[in-house]
Amino acid sequence: MLWLSIVPHIAKNTRYTLGTRIENTFLDLLEKTYIAYFTSKETKTKTEKITECIQILDILKYFISVAWEGKVISNQQFETIANKLDEAGRRFGAWKKSLENPEKKNRAL
Repeated sequence: MLWLSIVPHIAKNTRYTLGTRIENTFLDLLEKTYIAYFTSKETKTKTEKITECIQILDILKYFISVAWEGKVISNQQFETIANKLDEAGRRFGAWKKSLENPEKKNRAL
């Protein structure tokens, strides 16, 4: 949702190229996350789906950094988005780790 509030303020020549690519990558990430969430835990494919999400997230981080370096988005916008993407990366990593080591839980009882 944060990106959707930024897009209207991007110059038109960039909005319909890099801006659209970033938006589509966000949508791809949402779609893959949904698929990973509802994939059966017993199958190894759940870990593979989460790995795909992590790869898409890394691509998204790259596109955002390109937008920032090209002065398409401001420093403040970049910082806000980068922090949110880093948090998402930590969550995906923890999710993947919990599936790879099911006997270890992330919380102490």
